[in-house]
Amino acid sequence: MKVANDIARRLQINPVWTRHQVGKARFQSQVVKLIAPAAAGTAKNWQLYRTRFVTPERIEAGIRFWHDHRVWLELAEKQTGVPPAIVVGVLGVETRYGQQMGSFRVLDALATLAFDFPPQHPRASERSAFFRAELEHYLKLTHDAGIDPLSLRGSYAGAMGMPQFMPTSWLQYAVDFDGDGRIDLFGSSADAIGSVAHYFQAFHWQAGMPSYFAVSFDGEKLDLEALLAPDIRPTFSVASLNAKGVRLDPVAQQYRGHLALIELQNGAAAPSYVAGTDNFYTITRYNWSSYYAMAVLELGREIETALGSAK
Repeated sequence: MKVANDIARRLQINPVWTRHQVGKARFQSQVVKLIAPAAAGTAKNWQLYRTRFVTPERIEAGIRFWHDHRVWLELAEKQTGVPPAIVVGVLGVETRYGQQMGSFRVLDALATLAFDFPPQHPRASERSAFFRAELEHYLKLTHDAGIDPLSLRGSYAGAMGMPQFMPTSWLQYAVDFDGDGRIDLFGSSADAIGSVAHYFQAFHWQAGMPSYFAVSFDGEKLDLEALLAPDIRPTFSVASLNAKGVRLDPVAQQYRGHLALIELQNGAAAPSYVAGTDNFYTITRYNWSSYYAMAVLELGREIETALGSAK
């Protein structure tokens, strides 16, 4: 139980309690299977990815959620600048507004990935270290809150609650938005809303800034390799994009910040492209994926449009 003792020392909590909790964790083979990367050669497909999240059922659930929690969504925007459509998009993609929060015991999932991460994974050492840190933070979170570590269930990766926060994110960014004296991301929609908005605020969401612009290309000047080299990090000015063959509409031409050319592959079909702003990049801090960010944006937009049409 040296590991448990080391954790207790770092967290400055009772080593007897820590050993007891770690000793209760059980290896989950299904977690190991689910964490494995996609098979080599599996093509990314934005259109297929979109159909998983931007669905009539999820849009309808989002309309109800927005209607029921409008006060909290508007308060979160007032305090953080993060629009309701972004918060509603995240909660819809993550858990369908609390309907799909995961069935794995969080302690089991984190312990499995901390100590039995599949060695064949290309980033096994790095990911194992990440989950060991998350296990420690989970123990701190539950210890300090007086929660039984075996009682919480979440995703196979140990993400929890309506917004699917990892333990580190819970400790750093979750807020008691409804003011009842405790943070509850499982049962309090207000806390979930406030915490997502606070997360984006912490990662420098800029109120009023678009998330992306449509693009087309000048085939004679297009330097796609150079444009995609920085990945999703905004790097290019409007002028430098123009010089490398990207065409932007008149509104986008007035943008003064940096942009990234975002490529969304569509399987065997031609990729889709947009120019992502700093706010697009902020959404990817929640989940390092341009496909995820676009799903959040499109789900939120569809819900907001439906609400506007119903007025």
